[in-house]
Amino acid sequence: MKSLLLQLTFVFLLLAASPAQAIPPIEQARLDNGLRVLLMQAHNVPMVSMRLTLAAGSRLDPSKKGGTAALLAAMLSDHTALHDDVAWADMLDAQAIRLGAGASRDSLSMSLTVLKEALDEGVGALIEAALHPGWDKKRFAILHSDAVAAAQKSLEEPGVRAAEVTAAALYPRHGYGHRSGGSVDSLPRIKLADLQTLYQQQFKPQGAVLAVSGDITMDELLALINPAFADWQGGPKQTLQATPQPEVTAAKQQHVRMPTRQMTVQLARLGPSRFDKAFFADMLLNHLLGGGGFASRLMNEVREQRGLVYGVYSYFVPLAVPGPFVISFKTRADQADEALAVVHQVMRDMHDGKISQKALAAAKANLTGGFAHRLDSNGKRVGLMSMIGFYGLPLDYLAVWGDRIDAVTLAEVKAEAKRFFASEKWHTIEAGPSKGRLE
Repeated sequence: MKSLLLQLTFVFLLLAASPAQAIPPIEQARLDNGLRVLLMQAHNVPMVSMRLTLAAGSRLDPSKKGGTAALLAAMLSDHTALHDDVAWADMLDAQAIRLGAGASRDSLSMSLTVLKEALDEGVGALIEAALHPGWDKKRFAILHSDAVAAAQKSLEEPGVRAAEVTAAALYPRHGYGHRSGGSVDSLPRIKLADLQTLYQQQFKPQGAVLAVSGDITMDELLALINPAFADWQGGPKQTLQATPQPEVTAAKQQHVRMPTRQMTVQLARLGPSRFDKAFFADMLLNHLLGGGGFASRLMNEVREQRGLVYGVYSYFVPLAVPGPFVISFKTRADQADEALAVVHQVMRDMHDGKISQKALAAAKANLTGGFAHRLDSNGKRVGLMSMIGFYGLPLDYLAVWGDRIDAVTLAEVKAEAKRFFASEKWHTIEAGPSKGRLE
Protein backbone atom coordinates (compact mmCIF):
# COMPACT_ATOMS: atom_id res chain seq x y z
CA MET A 1 0.00 0.00 0.00
CA LYS A 2 3.06 2.23 -0.09
CA SER A 3 2.08 3.68 -3.45
CA LEU A 4 -1.38 4.53 -2.15
CA LEU A 5 -2.04 8.03 -0.82
CA LEU A 6 -4.91 7.12 1.47
CA GLN A 7 -7.05 9.62 3.26
CA LEU A 8 -10.04 8.20 5.10
CA THR A 9 -12.66 10.82 5.70
CA PHE A 10 -15.61 9.77 7.81
CA VAL A 11 -18.64 11.95 7.24
CA PHE A 12 -21.51 10.93 9.51
CA LEU A 13 -24.69 11.74 7.66
CA LEU A 14 -28.19 12.00 9.05
CA LEU A 15 -31.34 11.72 7.03
CA ALA A 16 -32.89 15.15 6.89
CA ALA A 17 -36.35 13.75 7.26
CA SER A 18 -35.46 11.72 10.34
CA PRO A 19 -32.52 13.13 12.32
CA ALA A 20 -32.34 10.10 14.58
CA GLN A 21 -31.84 7.70 11.68
CA ALA A 22 -28.12 7.52 10.95
CA ILE A 23 -26.81 6.24 7.66
CA PRO A 24 -23.32 4.84 7.03
CA PRO A 25 -20.43 7.28 6.72
CA ILE A 26 -18.80 8.16 3.43
CA GLU A 27 -15.20 7.01 3.36
CA GLN A 28 -12.75 8.61 0.96
CA ALA A 29 -9.47 7.42 -0.51
CA ARG A 30 -7.31 8.84 -3.25
CA LEU A 31 -5.02 6.57 -5.20
CA ASP A 32 -1.56 7.58 -6.33
CA ASN A 33 -2.78 8.05 -9.90
CA GLY A 34 -5.39 10.61 -8.77
CA LEU A 35 -8.47 8.39 -8.85
CA ARG A 36 -10.85 9.43 -6.09
CA VAL A 37 -12.65 6.59 -4.29
CA LEU A 38 -15.82 7.13 -2.26
CA LEU A 39 -17.42 4.33 -0.27
CA MET A 40 -20.62 4.02 1.72
CA GLN A 41 -20.81 0.65 3.44
CA ALA A 42 -24.19 -1.12 3.56
CA HIS A 43 -24.05 -4.67 4.85
CA ASN A 44 -27.79 -5.42 5.05
CA VAL A 45 -27.80 -7.02 1.58
CA PRO A 46 -24.84 -9.04 0.16
CA MET A 47 -24.47 -6.87 -2.94
CA VAL A 48 -22.15 -4.12 -4.15
CA SER A 49 -22.73 -1.31 -6.66
CA MET A 50 -20.01 0.81 -8.26
CA ARG A 51 -19.88 3.70 -10.69
CA LEU A 52 -16.76 5.00 -12.41
CA THR A 53 -17.33 8.57 -13.65
CA LEU A 54 -15.00 10.50 -15.94
CA ALA A 55 -14.89 13.83 -17.79
CA ALA A 56 -15.77 12.29 -21.17
CA GLY A 57 -19.32 13.48 -21.69
CA SER A 58 -21.13 14.57 -24.83
CA ARG A 59 -19.98 18.18 -24.53
CA LEU A 60 -16.69 16.83 -25.91
CA ASP A 61 -18.27 15.19 -28.95
CA PRO A 62 -16.43 16.34 -32.10
CA SER A 63 -18.12 19.09 -34.11
CA LYS A 64 -21.19 17.80 -35.97
CA LYS A 65 -20.64 14.33 -34.48
CA GLY A 66 -23.05 14.39 -31.56
CA GLY A 67 -23.44 10.96 -30.02
CA THR A 68 -19.73 10.08 -29.98
CA ALA A 69 -19.54 9.76 -26.19
CA ALA A 70 -22.75 7.73 -26.12
CA LEU A 71 -21.38 5.33 -28.73
CA LEU A 72 -18.12 5.07 -26.79
CA ALA A 73 -20.10 4.06 -23.70
CA ALA A 74 -21.97 1.44 -25.73
CA MET A 75 -18.72 0.01 -27.11
CA LEU A 76 -17.04 -0.18 -23.71
CA SER A 77 -19.87 -2.22 -22.23
CA ASP A 78 -20.36 -4.43 -25.31
CA HIS A 79 -17.04 -6.29 -25.48
CA THR A 80 -13.36 -5.98 -24.53
CA ALA A 81 -9.94 -6.70 -25.96
CA LEU A 82 -10.02 -10.05 -24.12
CA HIS A 83 -13.62 -11.13 -24.80
CA ASP A 84 -15.77 -10.74 -27.89
CA ASP A 85 -19.40 -9.70 -27.39
CA VAL A 86 -20.72 -13.28 -27.09
CA ALA A 87 -18.09 -14.45 -24.64
CA TRP A 88 -18.45 -11.20 -22.70
CA ALA A 89 -22.22 -11.55 -22.35
CA ASP A 90 -21.87 -15.21 -21.35
CA MET A 91 -19.32 -14.37 -18.68
CA LEU A 92 -21.44 -11.60 -17.18
CA ASP A 93 -24.54 -13.79 -17.20
CA ALA A 94 -22.72 -16.69 -15.55
CA GLN A 95 -21.77 -14.51 -12.57
CA ALA A 96 -25.01 -12.47 -12.52
CA ILE A 97 -22.94 -9.34 -13.12
CA ARG A 98 -24.85 -6.27 -14.27
CA LEU A 99 -22.51 -3.91 -16.11
CA GLY A 100 -23.47 -0.89 -18.15
CA ALA A 101 -22.30 2.49 -19.37
CA GLY A 102 -23.79 5.78 -20.46
CA ALA A 103 -22.92 9.38 -21.28
CA SER A 104 -24.43 12.66 -20.12
CA ARG A 105 -23.41 16.18 -21.08
CA ASP A 106 -20.55 16.42 -18.57
CA SER A 107 -19.53 12.82 -17.96
CA LEU A 108 -19.28 9.23 -19.07
CA SER A 109 -20.03 6.61 -16.43
CA MET A 110 -19.56 2.87 -16.16
CA SER A 111 -21.64 1.04 -13.57
CA LEU A 112 -21.50 -2.36 -11.91
CA THR A 113 -23.86 -4.29 -9.63
CA VAL A 114 -22.77 -7.68 -8.33
CA LEU A 115 -23.38 -10.13 -5.53
CA LYS A 116 -20.75 -10.12 -2.80
CA GLU A 117 -19.85 -13.73 -3.61
CA ALA A 118 -18.88 -12.67 -7.16
CA LEU A 119 -17.20 -9.42 -6.15
CA ASP A 120 -13.75 -10.35 -7.47
CA GLU A 121 -15.19 -11.28 -10.83
CA GLY A 122 -17.39 -8.18 -10.93
CA VAL A 123 -14.58 -5.76 -10.18
CA GLY A 124 -12.41 -7.57 -12.69
CA ALA A 125 -15.12 -7.13 -15.33
CA LEU A 126 -15.47 -3.40 -14.62
CA ILE A 127 -11.73 -2.87 -14.85
CA GLU A 128 -11.45 -4.96 -18.01
CA ALA A 129 -14.23 -3.00 -19.69
CA ALA A 130 -12.79 0.35 -18.63
CA LEU A 131 -9.10 -0.23 -19.31
CA HIS A 132 -9.08 -2.83 -22.10
CA PRO A 133 -11.53 -1.73 -24.82
CA GLY A 134 -11.99 -4.06 -27.76
CA TRP A 135 -12.56 -1.70 -30.71
CA ASP A 136 -14.06 -4.49 -32.81
CA LYS A 137 -15.01 -2.97 -36.17
CA LYS A 138 -17.95 -5.29 -36.79
CA ARG A 139 -19.43 -4.58 -33.37
CA PHE A 140 -18.98 -0.85 -33.92
CA ALA A 141 -20.84 -1.10 -37.22
CA ILE A 142 -23.74 -2.90 -35.51
CA LEU A 143 -23.92 -0.50 -32.54
CA HIS A 144 -23.56 2.46 -34.88
CA SER A 145 -26.39 1.19 -37.08
CA ASP A 146 -28.59 0.61 -34.03
CA ALA A 147 -27.96 4.17 -32.82
CA VAL A 148 -28.87 5.64 -36.21
CA ALA A 149 -32.04 3.53 -36.35
CA ALA A 150 -33.01 4.64 -32.84
CA ALA A 151 -32.41 8.28 -33.78
CA GLN A 152 -34.54 7.82 -36.89
CA LYS A 153 -37.33 6.31 -34.80
CA SER A 154 -37.09 9.15 -32.29
CA LEU A 155 -38.07 11.61 -35.01
CA GLU A 156 -41.61 10.40 -34.38
CA GLU A 157 -41.44 11.63 -30.77
CA PRO A 158 -42.44 15.29 -30.31
CA GLY A 159 -40.56 15.47 -27.01
CA VAL A 160 -37.32 14.41 -28.69
CA ARG A 161 -37.75 16.89 -31.52
CA ALA A 162 -38.48 19.66 -29.04
CA ALA A 163 -35.44 18.70 -26.96
CA GLU A 164 -33.17 18.89 -30.02
CA VAL A 165 -34.40 22.38 -30.89
CA THR A 166 -34.17 23.46 -27.25
CA ALA A 167 -30.53 22.37 -26.93
CA ALA A 168 -29.54 24.15 -30.13
CA ALA A 169 -31.39 27.33 -29.09
CA LEU A 170 -29.82 27.50 -25.62
CA TYR A 171 -26.29 26.43 -26.55
CA PRO A 172 -25.21 27.60 -30.00
CA ARG A 173 -21.50 26.95 -30.56
CA HIS A 174 -21.29 25.04 -27.27
CA GLY A 175 -20.81 21.36 -26.44
CA TYR A 176 -24.20 21.24 -24.72
CA GLY A 177 -25.93 22.22 -27.96
CA HIS A 178 -27.05 18.73 -28.94
CA ARG A 179 -28.70 15.72 -27.32
CA SER A 180 -26.17 13.34 -25.78
CA GLY A 181 -27.47 10.44 -27.86
CA GLY A 182 -26.90 12.25 -31.13
CA SER A 183 -29.23 12.74 -34.09
CA VAL A 184 -29.93 11.38 -37.56
CA ASP A 185 -27.63 14.08 -38.93
CA SER A 186 -24.71 13.68 -36.53
CA LEU A 187 -24.55 9.92 -35.92
CA PRO A 188 -23.74 8.83 -39.51
CA ARG A 189 -20.65 11.05 -39.44
CA ILE A 190 -19.08 9.23 -36.48
CA LYS A 191 -16.19 6.85 -37.14
CA LEU A 192 -14.56 4.31 -34.85
CA ALA A 193 -11.49 6.55 -34.76
CA ASP A 194 -13.59 9.30 -33.14
CA LEU A 195 -14.41 6.98 -30.23
CA GLN A 196 -10.79 5.95 -29.89
CA THR A 197 -9.63 9.57 -29.81
CA LEU A 198 -12.16 10.53 -27.15
CA TYR A 199 -11.13 7.53 -25.07
CA GLN A 200 -7.40 8.22 -25.42
CA GLN A 201 -7.78 11.90 -24.52
CA GLN A 202 -10.32 11.72 -21.70
CA PHE A 203 -10.29 8.27 -20.11
CA LYS A 204 -7.82 9.16 -17.37
CA PRO A 205 -7.82 8.69 -13.58
CA GLN A 206 -7.17 12.31 -12.61
CA GLY A 207 -10.53 13.97 -12.08
CA ALA A 208 -12.31 10.60 -12.18
CA VAL A 209 -14.38 9.18 -9.32
CA LEU A 210 -15.13 5.60 -8.31
CA ALA A 211 -18.22 5.59 -6.08
CA VAL A 212 -19.07 2.37 -4.24
CA SER A 213 -21.93 1.30 -2.00
CA GLY A 214 -22.70 -2.09 -0.50
CA ASP A 215 -21.34 -5.05 1.39
CA ILE A 216 -17.65 -4.19 1.28
CA THR A 217 -15.08 -2.43 3.46
CA MET A 218 -12.52 0.10 2.31
CA ASP A 219 -9.68 -2.33 2.96
CA GLU A 220 -11.39 -4.96 0.80
CA LEU A 221 -12.09 -2.45 -1.91
CA LEU A 222 -8.56 -1.09 -2.05
CA ALA A 223 -7.10 -4.58 -2.13
CA LEU A 224 -9.15 -5.21 -5.27
CA ILE A 225 -8.65 -1.96 -7.16
CA ASN A 226 -5.18 -0.79 -6.17
CA PRO A 227 -3.22 -3.41 -8.16
CA ALA A 228 -5.60 -3.26 -11.13
CA PHE A 229 -5.46 0.53 -11.47
CA ALA A 230 -1.72 0.85 -10.76
CA ASP A 231 -0.73 1.30 -14.42
CA TRP A 232 -3.61 3.65 -15.26
CA GLN A 233 -2.07 7.13 -15.33
CA GLY A 234 -2.58 10.67 -16.52
CA GLY A 235 -5.11 13.47 -16.70
CA PRO A 236 -7.76 14.30 -19.31
CA LYS A 237 -7.05 16.72 -22.13
CA GLN A 238 -10.19 18.66 -21.23
CA THR A 239 -11.05 18.98 -17.55
CA LEU A 240 -14.50 19.61 -16.13
CA GLN A 241 -13.29 22.99 -14.89
CA ALA A 242 -12.46 23.99 -18.48
CA THR A 243 -16.11 23.82 -19.57
CA PRO A 244 -16.81 27.17 -21.29
CA GLN A 245 -19.63 29.41 -20.14
CA PRO A 246 -22.58 29.44 -22.54
CA GLU A 247 -23.64 32.66 -24.21
CA VAL A 248 -27.06 34.06 -23.42
CA THR A 249 -29.22 33.94 -26.54
CA ALA A 250 -32.23 36.09 -27.40
CA ALA A 251 -35.49 34.27 -26.78
CA LYS A 252 -37.47 33.20 -29.83
CA GLN A 253 -40.40 30.97 -30.74
CA GLN A 254 -39.94 27.95 -32.99
CA HIS A 255 -42.40 25.41 -34.35
CA VAL A 256 -41.61 21.87 -35.52
CA ARG A 257 -44.45 20.54 -37.66
CA MET A 258 -45.35 16.93 -36.89
CA PRO A 259 -48.36 14.73 -37.86
CA THR A 260 -49.65 14.39 -34.30
CA ARG A 261 -52.96 15.16 -32.61
CA GLN A 262 -51.36 16.95 -29.67
CA MET A 263 -48.92 19.81 -29.28
CA THR A 264 -45.81 19.39 -27.15
CA VAL A 265 -44.58 22.73 -25.84
CA GLN A 266 -41.29 23.50 -24.13
CA LEU A 267 -40.22 26.79 -22.62
CA ALA A 268 -36.51 26.96 -21.87
CA ARG A 269 -33.75 29.25 -20.71
CA LEU A 270 -30.36 28.93 -19.03
CA GLY A 271 -30.74 27.93 -15.38
CA PRO A 272 -28.42 27.43 -12.41
CA SER A 273 -25.16 25.48 -12.52
CA ARG A 274 -24.22 22.78 -10.05
CA PHE A 275 -22.20 25.42 -8.17
CA ASP A 276 -24.79 28.19 -8.04
CA LYS A 277 -24.81 29.94 -4.65
CA ALA A 278 -28.61 29.95 -4.66
CA PHE A 279 -28.89 26.28 -5.66
CA PHE A 280 -31.15 25.26 -2.77
CA ALA A 281 -33.41 28.26 -3.27
CA ASP A 282 -33.63 27.25 -6.93
CA MET A 283 -34.62 23.71 -5.95
CA LEU A 284 -37.48 25.08 -3.90
CA LEU A 285 -38.48 27.56 -6.59
CA ASN A 286 -38.69 24.79 -9.19
CA HIS A 287 -40.66 22.62 -6.77
CA LEU A 288 -43.17 25.44 -6.32
CA LEU A 289 -43.38 26.12 -10.05
CA GLY A 290 -43.75 22.67 -11.62
CA GLY A 291 -41.37 20.18 -10.01
CA GLY A 292 -43.70 19.30 -7.15
CA GLY A 293 -46.22 17.30 -9.15
CA PHE A 294 -49.83 17.98 -8.25
CA ALA A 295 -48.69 20.32 -5.48
CA SER A 296 -47.01 22.67 -7.97
CA ARG A 297 -48.56 25.90 -9.18
CA LEU A 298 -48.40 25.04 -12.87
CA MET A 299 -50.25 21.77 -12.37
CA ASN A 300 -52.91 23.50 -10.31
CA GLU A 301 -53.45 26.46 -12.60
CA VAL A 302 -53.08 24.86 -16.04
CA ARG A 303 -54.50 21.39 -15.47
CA GLU A 304 -56.59 21.28 -12.32
CA GLN A 305 -58.25 24.70 -12.58
CA ARG A 306 -58.61 24.91 -16.37
CA GLY A 307 -58.15 21.40 -17.77
CA LEU A 308 -55.93 22.66 -20.58
CA VAL A 309 -53.14 20.04 -20.46
CA TYR A 310 -52.61 16.38 -19.83
CA GLY A 311 -49.65 17.21 -17.63
CA VAL A 312 -47.22 20.06 -17.01
CA TYR A 313 -43.93 20.11 -15.16
CA SER A 314 -40.66 21.98 -14.80
CA TYR A 315 -37.07 21.01 -14.08
CA PHE A 316 -33.54 22.31 -14.32
CA VAL A 317 -30.36 20.36 -15.04
CA PRO A 318 -27.42 21.58 -12.94
CA LEU A 319 -24.17 21.11 -14.87
CA ALA A 320 -20.60 22.37 -14.70
CA VAL A 321 -21.94 25.65 -16.13
CA PRO A 322 -25.55 26.87 -16.34
CA GLY A 323 -27.74 24.03 -17.54
CA PRO A 324 -31.21 24.19 -19.07
CA PHE A 325 -34.27 25.28 -17.10
CA VAL A 326 -37.33 23.79 -18.81
CA ILE A 327 -41.12 23.93 -18.56
CA SER A 328 -42.93 21.29 -20.60
CA PHE A 329 -46.54 20.39 -21.32
CA LYS A 330 -48.68 18.55 -23.86
CA THR A 331 -52.11 19.70 -25.00
CA ARG A 332 -54.51 19.84 -27.93
CA ALA A 333 -53.19 22.03 -30.70
CA ASP A 334 -56.18 24.38 -30.53
CA GLN A 335 -55.54 24.92 -26.79
CA ALA A 336 -51.80 25.50 -26.99
CA ASP A 337 -51.97 29.30 -27.01
CA GLU A 338 -54.36 29.43 -24.08
CA ALA A 339 -52.27 26.98 -22.04
CA LEU A 340 -49.13 28.93 -22.87
CA ALA A 341 -50.76 32.16 -21.73
CA VAL A 342 -51.60 30.61 -18.35
CA VAL A 343 -48.02 29.36 -17.97
CA HIS A 344 -46.74 32.86 -18.64
CA GLN A 345 -49.18 34.31 -16.12
CA VAL A 346 -47.97 31.90 -13.44
CA MET A 347 -44.39 32.91 -14.18
CA ARG A 348 -45.28 36.61 -14.03
CA ASP A 349 -47.04 36.18 -10.70
CA MET A 350 -44.07 34.40 -9.19
CA HIS A 351 -41.65 36.88 -10.78
CA ASP A 352 -43.62 39.66 -9.07
CA GLY A 353 -43.25 37.99 -5.67
CA LYS A 354 -46.60 36.25 -5.36
CA ILE A 355 -45.20 33.34 -3.35
CA SER A 356 -46.48 32.70 0.16
CA GLN A 357 -44.63 31.56 3.25
CA LYS A 358 -47.19 28.75 3.59
CA ALA A 359 -46.43 27.45 0.09
CA LEU A 360 -42.70 27.61 0.76
CA ALA A 361 -43.09 25.69 4.02
CA ALA A 362 -45.08 22.99 2.22
CA ALA A 363 -42.39 22.70 -0.47
CA LYS A 364 -39.68 22.36 2.17
CA ALA A 365 -41.65 19.65 3.97
CA ASN A 366 -42.22 17.79 0.73
CA LEU A 367 -38.57 17.85 -0.31
CA THR A 368 -37.10 16.95 3.07
CA GLY A 369 -39.81 14.38 3.69
CA GLY A 370 -38.77 12.52 0.55
CA PHE A 371 -35.06 12.68 1.26
CA ALA A 372 -34.88 9.12 2.61
CA HIS A 373 -35.96 7.79 -0.78
CA ARG A 374 -32.87 9.34 -2.34
CA LEU A 375 -30.70 6.94 -0.32
CA ASP A 376 -32.74 3.75 -0.12
CA SER A 377 -30.66 1.64 -2.51
CA ASN A 378 -27.03 1.05 -3.40
CA GLY A 379 -27.68 2.41 -6.88
CA LYS A 380 -29.12 5.69 -5.62
CA ARG A 381 -26.31 6.14 -3.10
CA VAL A 382 -23.70 5.50 -5.78
CA GLY A 383 -25.37 8.06 -8.02
CA LEU A 384 -25.29 10.74 -5.33
CA MET A 385 -21.71 10.00 -4.35
CA SER A 386 -20.65 10.11 -8.00
CA MET A 387 -22.21 13.55 -8.32
CA ILE A 388 -20.55 14.77 -5.13
CA GLY A 389 -17.14 13.44 -6.12
CA PHE A 390 -17.22 14.41 -9.79
CA TYR A 391 -18.29 18.02 -9.17
CA GLY A 392 -16.03 18.37 -6.13
CA LEU A 393 -18.84 19.15 -3.68
CA PRO A 394 -18.19 18.94 0.07
CA LEU A 395 -18.40 15.49 1.58
CA ASP A 396 -20.95 16.80 4.07
CA TYR A 397 -23.29 17.71 1.19
CA LEU A 398 -25.81 15.04 2.17
CA ALA A 399 -25.38 15.66 5.88
CA VAL A 400 -26.40 19.31 5.55
CA TRP A 401 -28.86 18.89 2.69
CA GLY A 402 -31.95 19.16 4.88
CA ASP A 403 -30.50 22.06 6.83
CA ARG A 404 -29.72 23.91 3.61
CA ILE A 405 -33.29 23.43 2.40
CA ASP A 406 -34.76 24.55 5.73
CA ALA A 407 -32.49 27.61 5.83
CA VAL A 408 -33.79 29.06 2.55
CA THR A 409 -35.84 32.18 3.17
CA LEU A 410 -38.88 33.44 1.32
CA ALA A 411 -36.89 36.49 0.25
CA GLU A 412 -34.26 34.25 -1.37
CA VAL A 413 -36.88 32.29 -3.31
CA LYS A 414 -38.53 35.50 -4.49
CA ALA A 415 -35.13 36.82 -5.60
CA GLU A 416 -34.58 33.69 -7.69
CA ALA A 417 -38.08 33.99 -9.16
CA LYS A 418 -37.24 37.53 -10.27
CA ARG A 419 -33.93 36.27 -11.64
CA PHE A 420 -35.39 33.44 -13.72
CA PHE A 421 -39.09 34.06 -14.39
CA ALA A 422 -39.06 37.05 -16.72
CA SER A 423 -41.15 35.23 -19.34
CA GLU A 424 -39.81 37.25 -22.27
CA LYS A 425 -36.40 35.61 -21.73
CA TRP A 426 -37.68 32.07 -22.29
CA HIS A 427 -37.45 30.31 -25.64
CA THR A 428 -40.68 28.65 -26.77
CA ILE A 429 -40.51 25.46 -28.82
CA GLU A 430 -43.62 23.74 -30.13
CA ALA A 431 -43.71 20.31 -31.76
CA GLY A 432 -46.95 19.16 -33.34
CA PRO A 433 -49.60 20.12 -35.93
CA SER A 434 -50.40 23.63 -36.96
CA LYS A 435 -52.51 25.28 -34.32
CA GLY A 436 -56.23 24.87 -34.65
CA ARG A 437 -56.19 21.82 -36.92
CA LEU A 438 -55.16 18.19 -36.91
CA GLU A 439 -52.82 16.70 -39.50
